[in-house]
Amino acid sequence: MRAGIITIGNEILKGKTVNTNAAEIGRILYFSGYEIYRGLVVPDIESEIRWAFRSLVGLCNVIVSSGGLGPTFDDITVESFAHEFNIPLELNRETYDNIMKRTLERGLEMTKEREKMALVPSGSKIIKNPVGSAPGIEFVIDNSKIFILPGIPKEMRSMMESIGQEIKLNDSFYFEDSIIVKGIYEASLAPSIKKIMDKYGGSVYIKSHPSLYDNNKSVIEIEVSAKGINLDEAKMIVKSAINDIVEEIHNLREIFKE
Repeated sequence: MRAGIITIGNEILKGKTVNTNAAEIGRILYFSGYEIYRGLVVPDIESEIRWAFRSLVGLCNVIVSSGGLGPTFDDITVESFAHEFNIPLELNRETYDNIMKRTLERGLEMTKEREKMALVPSGSKIIKNPVGSAPGIEFVIDNSKIFILPGIPKEMRSMMESIGQEIKLNDSFYFEDSIIVKGIYEASLAPSIKKIMDKYGGSVYIKSHPSLYDNNKSVIEIEVSAKGINLDEAKMIVKSAINDIVEEIHNLREIFKE
């Protein structure tokens, strides 16, 4: 099952805001059993937002976007999505009442900008926002389940938690572990990693992450991950692969006398 991630905002593209949302969403989706097939970052421009959704709908089983749901002029994710798929916008009364309540409690005025956050594509399922005002939106098009979430990290995070059980794939379990290797260069280790991955026929993924040198010696974190029909199987595969890596490292040390 494929998943796609869309993050929206000029502040991300120009480097003012670090794209932590994409990282968090990716981790949640991966641990839920999905292959993270594509990640897109686009500015607050309607044509670009429409392109991003159009690119992933039908390609990915689950699509999660973050950003562009607030009250300002450049928060246009919902309307851009609706325009792309010819879905009329309608006022969600429950969301409107919640925004009105929060606004009055703060002694503020209900403006058109605040009302805009209660406009959702017709037929949407509302994802409640326990932290802020703008709701999340769930929609299904061409067998793609789409989740449109706010960009504020704590709001996005709370909504991802609320939909966790819905998106979890019950027939796919993920596990990962890692080891630190010192004194062997990544290039020397690369053939061994490929050999071990080939041995497991695609059921295990091994990624080396070289770090800074420690006393002029190479330091590498080797990350090993696997999926299985249950968590025990995934753990067993990872443990077995790590044992193979340790053996290969021992052999390399003998060869290079490191």
